[in-house]
Amino acid sequence: MEYHELYFYTSSIRNWKPLIQQYNFEPIILNSLSFLSKKECLKIYGFVIMPNHFHLIWELLKPNGKESPVASLMKFTAHQFEKSLLQKDPGILNEFAVEWNSRQFNFWQPDADWFLLNNESTVLQKLNYMHANPVQKHWNLINDPIKFPFSSAKFYETGVNDFDFLFDYRDYTGL
Repeated sequence: MEYHELYFYTSSIRNWKPLIQQYNFEPIILNSLSFLSKKECLKIYGFVIMPNHFHLIWELLKPNGKESPVASLMKFTAHQFEKSLLQKDPGILNEFAVEWNSRQFNFWQPDADWFLLNNESTVLQKLNYMHANPVQKHWNLINDPIKFPFSSAKFYETGVNDFDFLFDYRDYTGL
């Protein structure tokens, strides 16, 4: 991914385990997005955090020190997941154990999906897809997208912004 471009990004928990919802890890992801936004490393224009994956529409602005904002997000969240699970449910960590020099556990699928968004109709299609995700029959998390607390749906439907990192995609000048 290049800096100052708009992307649709999806990252999933390994083996699609519903780790995020099961252990209430949504605030970890939100806090990381907020931190990286405050450091002006990225801008989030839309998001949804599901039980085992998340979708973002984002613009990467600059590295966080020596690493990309993507690497920072994935590394920080993984460290926080590990720290929390060591206290709450250390047995589940075996499901995420890896024999890598860099770490003991890997929570995220290595094949995150992303693609460039270069027109407004595609941005709107992805926003609608993300916002409808929690109400889909196979998830059945909620019956009204604007009531889902881990999404930008409420912002785009009502104008109420509950997140310090969320920006309106119409303010992005590169489309």
